[in-house]
Amino acid sequence: MSVEIQPFRVRVPESDLADLRTRLAGTRWPEAEPGPGGTQGVPLEAMRDLCRYWADGYRWRAAEARLNAVPQFLVDVDGLTLHVLHARSPHAGALPLVLTHGWPGSVLELVDLVGPLTDPTSHGGAAEDAFDVVIPSLPGYGFSAKPTAPGWGVERIAAAWARLMAALGHTRYGAAGSDWGTSVSSALGALDPGHMAGIHLVPPLAGPDPAAPDELTDAERRALEQLRERGRTSSAYSEVHRTAPQTLGYALLDSPAGLCAWLGEKLLAWSDPALGGLTRDQILDQVTLYWLTGTAASAARLYAESIDRVAGWINGTDTEPVRVPVGASIFAAEVPRPSRRWAARRYPDIRYWAEHGRGGHFPALEVPELLVADLRAFFRPLR
Repeated sequence: MSVEIQPFRVRVPESDLADLRTRLAGTRWPEAEPGPGGTQGVPLEAMRDLCRYWADGYRWRAAEARLNAVPQFLVDVDGLTLHVLHARSPHAGALPLVLTHGWPGSVLELVDLVGPLTDPTSHGGAAEDAFDVVIPSLPGYGFSAKPTAPGWGVERIAAAWARLMAALGHTRYGAAGSDWGTSVSSALGALDPGHMAGIHLVPPLAGPDPAAPDELTDAERRALEQLRERGRTSSAYSEVHRTAPQTLGYALLDSPAGLCAWLGEKLLAWSDPALGGLTRDQILDQVTLYWLTGTAASAARLYAESIDRVAGWINGTDTEPVRVPVGASIFAAEVPRPSRRWAARRYPDIRYWAEHGRGGHFPALEVPELLVADLRAFFRPLR
């Protein structure tokens, strides 16, 4: 079956941006939190400051221009139209690489990797490390269509990615990603190993052996303590996404300040505080894309589809093997932080493992130079 591919450019109507500013001006703010700042969510003054900048200082057109600097397409795959960035390298022999974002990220999280990956000689690298880069928007995210029926979990997305890469003419390729991108890339490695050079995961999702709970190193014990604390203090968003994405959507699609708080809390909390966290523009790039595309509810539905599956990988009860070559990057402020031996239970062919002393959940925004170096190093012997 042929796949329809249409060129695409982002051009948000000015009326949508004016409506956003009007809605921000009319925000009904809650009172300040009664406890210490941050213990009950994003502090009032921090959110008011961010939304003031969103209304008066932030420039969406700059983000739009960064997207439009990369060739973009709408591709019909498995009954759904996907938005795809597809940048070919100027260097011969480039390895195709599909990069997958997660929540609360988007293709705007990854677009600035295109230059260093496709044209390494202009960014401190060697021509033999070049990639042809494919960055799809997940179904229900960004400019991709929103599924109208259940069933679009990580495995079906991986199958769509395999068809997408074939439609773009890539018969052998690599995959990489973070957040949902680790799960989609892993599923892709299991589904399409005959066309897969390898997968790079940030981080791999794997846990300890439930049959040997006491055989932990100090680092593994600390990693489990951090994971439990994250679950205790800041996992409610995931449960709401899993159980009531539709209910949540009524609020997030109606209130830009509400959307900014919901996404911004994680964009702030999951980045590395030692690096100062994400900038206001980096945060608002993500939030604005969700607002303008009306995708807060449709993006959250991926949790209803697949978060239970992901939980089994993280806690170590599900170790169905992914046998393609695997590379991994673990950044300092990331949670979870699996050990290599945990990962080896699920990924028996680990070829590259890097643990970094800085960076958080959004390395493409926080420490892109480290992420690019890891991608080059992992895939170099697999070309």
